Amino acid sequence: MAKWFLTILTGLGLLLSAGCSSFVHQQDSEWLYAPMARPLQPTIQQEVKILRLSQLLQQKELTDEIRAKVFHERGNNYDMLGLKNLARLDFEQSLRFYPSQPEVFNMLGVYYTEINDFDAAYESFDSALELAPESVYAGRNLAIALYYGGRARLARDEIEQVIAKNSADPFSALWRYMIVSEMDAETARKELMQSYHARQPEQDNAWGWSLVAMMLGETDDSTVFKQLLQKTSDNTVLARRLTEAYFYLGKRYEMQAQYAEAVALYKLAISMNVYEYIEHRYAFLELERIYHTIKDDHSS
Repeated sequence: MAKWFLTILTGLGLLLSAGCSSFVHQQDSEWLYAPMARPLQPTIQQEVKILRLSQLLQQKELTDEIRAKVFHERGNNYDMLGLKNLARLDFEQSLRFYPSQPEVFNMLGVYYTEINDFDAAYESFDSALELAPESVYAGRNLAIALYYGGRARLARDEIEQVIAKNSADPFSALWRYMIVSEMDAETARKELMQSYHARQPEQDNAWGWSLVAMMLGETDDSTVFKQLLQKTSDNTVLARRLTEAYFYLGKRYEMQAQYAEAVALYKLAISMNVYEYIEHRYAFLELERIYHTIKDDHSS
């Protein structure tokens, strides 16, 4: 499996230029090219929707609540196109007109995490959880922000609360594994293995548990990609799932100090243009962490 990383960049260029989502095998066991989807691009529908929402905001007779919803909707559309600063400004405007929106606080917390403004991120997630205490997304995102902010023990406490609310969520299990690994790699693996074996055969979570199996080495990486490509015909779904797969596979290699492979995988996760997924957002943070790790190793 490791050999296909040596040809990732060549394969990536060829596949992007061809605009295909196919893959090629070498001797039926090694990847010659990295599996790809066509990178997501803005659609005319998205652009028209932003235009119409902008026109709607020009109407003076809108109530504050309606105006807040329009800003929120336009912010979501900006976010899906990767226009993060415009999205953030719209979300802030939305809260100004109607503050009781936990999902907007959650989104702002994610933005602040991306730019390493962790105090602002914690405050935003706390606001989201105050308004919606049972929110799994806000709780998990707070744990992730604490993790990237170097507060592993607090992150662990937070992610444990999230898992207590929904133990069937494979992504929370993955993030607990990554968080706890900072303190105790053996315990982290044991907990993830327990979650994996306790999983329920739910169709909605099948893909997430495949990622857990890949992280644990319980299934061959190429098997996960083959099954994904065989079962997924929609390019948008394929791009989203490849973004997740490359991010978590990159994290596995990073945790093994195989930084060249991890960097290549994070770049593949970014290349799909799935801007709204945290795996796309935080791939940049992981690249930054690797840069500082290597820099510190060379300077010591």
